[in-house]
Amino acid sequence: MIFACQKDSYIRSLKTTVTSCKTGSLKQVVDGRKVTLNGYEVTFEDTVLFPEGGGQPDDRGTANGIPVLRIFRNNGKAIHFLTSPLEVGESVELQLDWDRRYDHMQQHSGQHLITAVAEDEFSFHTTSWNLGDEVSTIELDAPSGIKQEDISKLEFIVNEKIRQCVPVNVRLYEPGSEELNGVRTRMKIPDGEGDTIRVVTIEGVDSNLCCGTHVSNLSHVQVIKLLYTEKGKQGKTNLFFVAGERVLKYLGRAVHREKKLTTLLKCGPEEHAAMAEKLNQSLKLANKNALSALRDLAVAEAKIFKLLEPRPKFYSYHRREGDNEFMTIFDNEVGDKGIILFLTTGDEKGVGQFLLSGPEDVVAEYGPKVCEVIEGKGFLKHGKYQGKANKLSKKARAEELIKDGLCNGIAL
Repeated sequence: MIFACQKDSYIRSLKTTVTSCKTGSLKQVVDGRKVTLNGYEVTFEDTVLFPEGGGQPDDRGTANGIPVLRIFRNNGKAIHFLTSPLEVGESVELQLDWDRRYDHMQQHSGQHLITAVAEDEFSFHTTSWNLGDEVSTIELDAPSGIKQEDISKLEFIVNEKIRQCVPVNVRLYEPGSEELNGVRTRMKIPDGEGDTIRVVTIEGVDSNLCCGTHVSNLSHVQVIKLLYTEKGKQGKTNLFFVAGERVLKYLGRAVHREKKLTTLLKCGPEEHAAMAEKLNQSLKLANKNALSALRDLAVAEAKIFKLLEPRPKFYSYHRREGDNEFMTIFDNEVGDKGIILFLTTGDEKGVGQFLLSGPEDVVAEYGPKVCEVIEGKGFLKHGKYQGKANKLSKKARAEELIKDGLCNGIAL
């Protein structure tokens, strides 16, 4: 079925009738958590709200003031998910979220334009695309990547087409019709009987099968900015772009970041990269010195322990800024398997790392018990039990567990 929104992408409202309403559920992510909403799946005689398809996300809007949270296709019908029911036969006015729709139209028509020019001028065939929330991606069959000069040329050509105000037309054809026989599209037209065929044509540039919503003239796209490319899967190259209002928003965010960096780095925008590189090198040197000092500290602390008289059978030590290497150096420097060492690093009240060493049978028995107490994950290797601790705040309980074992006759 061809919907009203596919016949005229600029229509913003539509009066229609409810044809079905049944209970349903919708999975969404709210504040980073997956939740399931219970509601109603509603169909209408026609709709102004585009269901997802052709790489384009679905619209948003309202039905008699009730928010439509999702629209998807099922057996040729557009299913509208609402949180409140509607009566079958009820007259309804559908209102479109125009800002979201127009943004999608700009990105989708921009993609058609980029795809056409990339193929015709550079022989880069589009294999898929994704309309993202802020940036969109076109997957191109370009195993060797795309040269920067080609990206610049591609960007110039597509924006020249926009400046020329090239018309964009949408036409509907019945399968097998004589009129369809004279149509040439980038994608092969399906043979035989079937649904109405929808062809989107950028005059003199491209003609392609598509179910999505598009601008009526390339001037409505406003501008296209090709951002960068990344190596994709199986010899493909991903081209990232923004079009229309997204270019202004992208520029606004870039200017905001630039101003913040100017304040933080205390230099002009043209010096940001050099200053960041200088700071990065300084940080690497500082980290290297800190790591060396930490290693020396591990050796020194172990030597201090070895001076204890008499040496304890069990010793617990925590170093907040330490790491796995710190604990390993400490343990190796002590070098006495007759002593039970319980070493920890990280946040004393939160997440950290731990190492338990000593007699192999004791470590094998108490390692998993200690790990359970501090709610961690660990493993036994080379006579040591070590891993991640999620609750170092329970370290004292783990120490009591080992001490109780000593009192009850742990053989050392």
